[in-house]
Amino acid sequence: MRPATAPRDDRSDTRLLAAPPRLGVGDLLELLDDDAVSAMTATVTAVDPRAPRLLTLRFDRSGAALWAALYRLGRPVQYSYLGAPLALWSVQTAFAARPWAVEMPSAGRPLSWSTLLDLRRRGVEIVALTHAAGLSSVGDPALDALLPLPERYDLPAATVAAIARTRARGGRVIAAGTTVVRALEGCLADHGALVAGQGETSLLLHAGFVPRVVEGLLTGMHDPSESHFHLLRAFASESVLLAAWRHASAAGYLQHEFGDATLLAPDLLFST
Repeated sequence: MRPATAPRDDRSDTRLLAAPPRLGVGDLLELLDDDAVSAMTATVTAVDPRAPRLLTLRFDRSGAALWAALYRLGRPVQYSYLGAPLALWSVQTAFAARPWAVEMPSAGRPLSWSTLLDLRRRGVEIVALTHAAGLSSVGDPALDALLPLPERYDLPAATVAAIARTRARGGRVIAAGTTVVRALEGCLADHGALVAGQGETSLLLHAGFVPRVVEGLLTGMHDPSESHFHLLRAFASESVLLAAWRHASAAGYLQHEFGDATLLAPDLLFST
C-alpha cells in the first residue's frame, strides 16, 4: 500500500511525497525567486541511469554570479523533525569556509570558537581541511543506495604535517565527523600516504573498515536504524554503540543533526 502523500513543503518527510516528474537531457529548469519570477535557469545535460533523479545541470551563469544566485534562491537542506525552517547560519560551523558542502557537516557544529581555543590551551593541536559533504538521504531507495556519492576534499600541507607530528609523538588523531574521516582515509587509500592538495574520494565507512589515520571520532547521536549509525562501526562495536545510544536516550540526550555530541576513541566512549 502506498503511504498517504504529505503536503509538499521544505520539511515534508520525503518518504511520504509523490515522486517528482522525470526529467531528460535538454529539459530546462527555472529557479524562481519569492515573487515567482524566474531568476536563473539550468539545463539538464545528463541523467544517471542508476537513479533518474540524479542529474547533471548546466546553469545559465558561472563564477561569482552563479554563487550569488545560489545563495539568493537556494535553501539549506531541511529536516522533517524540526518545527521551523532553517536559516543558512543555522547549518554553518563557526569555522565554515568555501561553500562546498551540500548538507550540514553537523559533527563540527558544537565546536564554538571558545571551545576550540580552550582545547588549544589544554595542548590539543587543531588543524583543518575542506570536505564537500554530500547528501546522506533523499528518501528515494534507488538514489539512497548510491549515497554517499564521491566527494571532493582539500588537504592542506600544514594539516598533513600536523598529523605526522602527532603520530610521531604517540598522540591520537581525532576527526570532527565522518566527512573528515572520509577525506583522510580516502586520501591514504588512493595515494598510499597523506598527500596535500585537492582530491576526490569514494571511500565508504562500515563495520569491517579499519582506519589507518584517524584514531577517534567526534560525532552526533544517531538512531540505530539510521545509516550514519552503521558508519560508526568502523570505530566501535555494535554492542558498544547500542549501549551508548540506550544510555544517552534514557538520559535525555538529543539526537540527529542538532543534538548532542559523542566522542568515540579506543577504550573511551562518553557523551557531552
